[in-house]
This record gives sequence, C-alpha cells and structure tokens, in this order.
Amino acid sequence: MSASFGIGTLVAATSIIVGVSLLLVTLALRGASANRLVRSRLLTSCLLFGAYAIAAVLAAYGPLPPEVAQQIRSFNPLLLAFGLSTLVVVVTINPWREDRLPDRFPTIVQDAIVIALFAIVATLFMQEKVLATTAVGAVVIGFALQDTLGNLFSGLAIQIEKPFRVGHWVTIAGTDGLVSEVTWRATKIRTKAGNFVIVPNSVVAKETITNYSEPTQDTRLEVEVGASYDTPPNEVKAVIAHALRDEAMLVRDREPEILIVDFASSAITYRVRVWTTDFAADMRVRDRVRSHIYYAFRRHGINIPYPIQVQIEQEPPAALSDDDSARARLLDRVEILTSLTEEQRAQLVASSRALLYEAGQVIVREGDPGGSMFVLRRGEASVTLANTDGELARHREGGFFGEMSLLTGDARSATVTAVTDCELIEIASEAFRRVVLADAAVLDRVTAAVATRRAEIDQHRATRAAGSAAIETPQTLVARVRRFLRL
Repeated sequence: MSASFGIGTLVAATSIIVGVSLLLVTLALRGASANRLVRSRLLTSCLLFGAYAIAAVLAAYGPLPPEVAQQIRSFNPLLLAFGLSTLVVVVTINPWREDRLPDRFPTIVQDAIVIALFAIVATLFMQEKVLATTAVGAVVIGFALQDTLGNLFSGLAIQIEKPFRVGHWVTIAGTDGLVSEVTWRATKIRTKAGNFVIVPNSVVAKETITNYSEPTQDTRLEVEVGASYDTPPNEVKAVIAHALRDEAMLVRDREPEILIVDFASSAITYRVRVWTTDFAADMRVRDRVRSHIYYAFRRHGINIPYPIQVQIEQEPPAALSDDDSARARLLDRVEILTSLTEEQRAQLVASSRALLYEAGQVIVREGDPGGSMFVLRRGEASVTLANTDGELARHREGGFFGEMSLLTGDARSATVTAVTDCELIEIASEAFRRVVLADAAVLDRVTAAVATRRAEIDQHRATRAAGSAAIETPQTLVARVRRFLRL
C-alpha cells in the first residue's frame, strides 16, 4: 500500500514538474518572438501546460473523491499532448523574427497538423476509449456537420493548392473582390464597393476562379468606341494611340492594341485594349481611356456618330461652338499680334483651328517639334521647364504660347499642361506666312515683340541653371524667321 502510494506521489510530482517546466519554456519562447501568430499560439500552449500542472496537483493532493481523481489522471495527458502538438508545430513552421505567415503553411494547414498530431497521441494514450467511441462519433459528426466538414476540407485544399492568396484580386462565384481572409468555413472577399462577401469554401472549390494578381499583376482592359466612316481607320488608330501615350495608369512597356471589331450601322467600331497593374482601378482606367479618346477625336475632327434609325444626311458637328468674330476678338488681345490690321487678323482667324484639351493633358511638350502657336480661349494652362521645380508661368484666357515655333520652327521650349479643360486657337506657320507675304512690314513688328518675350524666358532658364545664356538679338531672330518662312 505504501509502495503504491509512493509511486503515485512520484508520478504526480513528475507531472507537476513537467507542466511547470514546459510552461516556463513556452513563456520564454513567446517573449522572444516577434510573430503575432506565434505569440498567440504559444499563449494557448501556456494555458494548456498550466492546466496540466494544476490538474496534476488536484489529482494527487486535492480533496477529491478517488473516482474523480482517477478520471483527471486519465484525461490529463490529453492536455499535455495538445499543448505539445501546438508548441512543436508553431516553433518548427513559423518565422520568429518576421510578423508573417509561411506561404505553404497558413493557419488552416497548421491547425490541421496540430489536430492530426493530437489525434495520434490521443489514440496511443487512450486507445480503448478512443476506439470505442470512434464509430458512434463518426456517424453522429458525419450527419450533423456534413456541410461544415465539406467547407473544412475544401478550405484545407484551397490553402494547399494556393489558387489565390490573401491580397489577391479574384472573381469567385461571379463576384469580383480582394481576398481578405480564408478561414476553416469560408473565404472572405472585399468588393470594390467596400462590402464583405462570404463565400463558403465548398462553393469556392466547385467554382471557376479567375485570379487577376497571378502570374503577373498586369491586367488587360477593353474599351469600345465608334468613329465615322469618313475617317480612314489608320488615322483613327493613330489618334487613339497618341492620345493614350502619356496616361500614367497604363503599363508603359505594353502598347495599346486598337482593333476594328465591327462595321456597324452608323460607325466603325474600334476595340481598344490597354494594360494596367491596378485591377482595383479598372473603372477609373476605362474612364481615363474614354476621356482621352473623346478629347482627341474633338481635336482631330473625328466624329462619333449618333445612333440613327433612318437614313438621313448627317453633318459632322463643328469642332467647337465658336465663330470667326469671337476668334478675331480673342486675337485682338494677343500682345504680339496687336500690330496687325483687322484684315490681317481675319486672315489668321480663317486659317486657324479650334482645339479642346482635357484637364491634366499635355498640350505641348518641351523638346517636341513645332510649327504653330496657341491662344487660350477658355481655361488655364501651366508652363514648366524640364529639370526645374515649380511653375514658370500660368496662362489664362487670352494667353498665348508657341510663338517661337510659329516663327522659326524651333522645338518647343517648355511644356504646357492643361490645368482645367482648355479651348485653344491654333495658328499654323503657313497661315502666318501668307499674312507676311502680303505685308512684309508685319515681320519686323511681330519679331520685335517675340524677341522681348523670348529674352525673358532665356533669362529665367539661365537663372535656374546658375549660368549665363546667350540672348538672341532681334536682328538674328528676324533672319531665322525669314529662312523658316522662305521669305
């Protein structure tokens, strides 16, 4: 009797020492890790080891009936087994110094490994009881939790096969969204509207999944637009390609594809294919593409026909709601053209064309070839120089730029960008040449005004560069203008 009592006391003391030792080791490991999942799972192991030690104390020294103490001693190893299984899986699989999950072992897979290890240990320690209850338990659980188990195993398969990951944009069950979490039961998707859609894992396993984030983040979007039969297709394609070249939301190393997809009843239908890396912004990308195409068509006189039901003679609309008298009044305010007569300005007006640029679009770019000047009829435009900070000037109604390109054919000396939607009048060098041919004295008056304006820009550029620049004299400028206009 005393021998049995001594062995029981020794076993109880050993259990207490083991539980307390594992508790202290686990606490130390938890304090050394920067991974939140590791810290959370080790806290669970700490609670289990603490419960194991307390149960051992109660079973050996507590005022409990012998039958209860025996039951505690029988089930107490399961606490130790579950705590050790959790400890081993967490310590061997997860990174310690990084707050992230391993790619191949998300929480669902780790939980499955812990449960499998625990089941093996439980079978070894409590073989008779486990085998006796397995058949009945399997039947009851199978009927009661068939949907839950289906979701569970589907979620486990999803995490192993990795058709998508948290943070990927996908389409599942007809819903576009960002994968936010994959649990045992369901996959949580956050839509572009900011709502959560909970899709059971069993449904995910059966549905076709489209992943927009793999193998690359490049996503192709399509926009269709109709253009008049009067404009040759190659011209339309060139205008669209040029309109999209500076759009920041498009992938730079993939050129847009512009294809004819239909000869419709009132228009030729073009499909524009572009690439973006931001699937979440697909609606904004399409908006930008459509806006660029609209403004470009307006500038180049390409008509987007209205749908028609009957055969009628359709006149293409004017590029802008403008008239010659309004343009003439606008040119009266242009400093370098004030020396022209009304008849001469009328000649320029007759040869000019109206253009429309959208806010944020580059009107002229520094270094590009030029042969025309612009007068701002409505809106605001910003002037900037390459490799300099800040704005050089801002043009408003009546402002003008590009006069050096008009007179000499020089490349654009600055970049001008539309701040708001801008209506402009463009005067080409050939139109100005016809005016000068009729009155040679015009050349001296205009170039004198232009020389003064050019000197101011050159001086500003020299100041920014902290150096000196050679200022062109009016006489030299006149000679260059004569050569360019073939006078």
